[in-house]
Amino acid sequence: MNLNKNVGDYCVEIDKINKDEWENQLQLFNDASIYQTWSYGAVRWGQNSLSHLVIKKHDEIMAAAQLRIMKLPVLGAGIAYLPWGPMWQRSDRAVEIDIFQAMIKALKEEYAIRQGLLLRIRPNVIEENGERIISFLNKEGFQKNLTIQPYRTLVANLSPPMNDIRKALDQKWRNQLNRSEKNNLKMIEGNSDDLYQLFLDLQKEMHDRKKYILGVDYNEFREIQRNLPEPLKMTILICEFDGKVLTATIGSKIGDMGIYLLGATGNEGMKMKGAYLSQWRMIEILKESGCHWYDLGGIDPDNNPGVYHFKSGLSRKEVYHIGQYDISSSNISSLIVKGAESIKALRGKIKR
Repeated sequence: MNLNKNVGDYCVEIDKINKDEWENQLQLFNDASIYQTWSYGAVRWGQNSLSHLVIKKHDEIMAAAQLRIMKLPVLGAGIAYLPWGPMWQRSDRAVEIDIFQAMIKALKEEYAIRQGLLLRIRPNVIEENGERIISFLNKEGFQKNLTIQPYRTLVANLSPPMNDIRKALDQKWRNQLNRSEKNNLKMIEGNSDDLYQLFLDLQKEMHDRKKYILGVDYNEFREIQRNLPEPLKMTILICEFDGKVLTATIGSKIGDMGIYLLGATGNEGMKMKGAYLSQWRMIEILKESGCHWYDLGGIDPDNNPGVYHFKSGLSRKEVYHIGQYDISSSNISSLIVKGAESIKALRGKIKR
């Protein structure tokens, strides 16, 4: 259903924008990410599960949100899920908190009140910048889900000159980078499906070596890459020596903060320090594209200390997102969602 409404000085439009328009507009926001691309949503959840809400002022989009909608037939109860959104910090103007506030009110009115869904949002906001955001969400009746751990990561500041960024690296990490630069390694850059296949081949080799539990659907990300428009495609870096692929690194450069998404290192890559050279080149690419920050893709020091040690050599700035917030005007939707999550958690425990 295509709807027009008003929230204060803003016009609200629901499901009136198409894919091309959405992904063009997305490039205007500093807080945009791959997780708010139409391509990600369509591949991850299915085209028919998506809903798009924008607020406009003088016919200009000031904020936007892509949600996943899951409803039970007949009852119509369910959930509207908004990850890494809404987008409300445009790159061509100063940050205005009233835009975020208007957007939250519009989301609440449409999905929690009019459609009677449990509205769940996980804003792309870190705690140190989130005091006013959290205060407003609480004021509007949102409740933080304390059972869900907020996204935890390390971020590197890309604003200083490259020489200063290099000096800020951990000494041991920088030494390994120096060694990698002397190994006559070749870097291949691009976004093609052929390069993604090289990543998949290397990832299988790494999985066979480590025997870890896969937490990402790599073929799903391949399909997302195929679906993304050229300006939003992930960057793929392949590091090789004498025709042998050593490492594969995949990142996203949408918005003001680039994100390290996927990586794989082969047996030879570990010896020749290919991952160090690949990450350094990714930093150069992100900085050249205008990113001011680099999200190193999440950390878990307790359960994955090796990866944490590697990433902490790039930056010691640890941040948390503000977490997940829920609101619902429907007891039926709340009960259904919470019941489904309890069953899912129980199945997970049984499986473990």
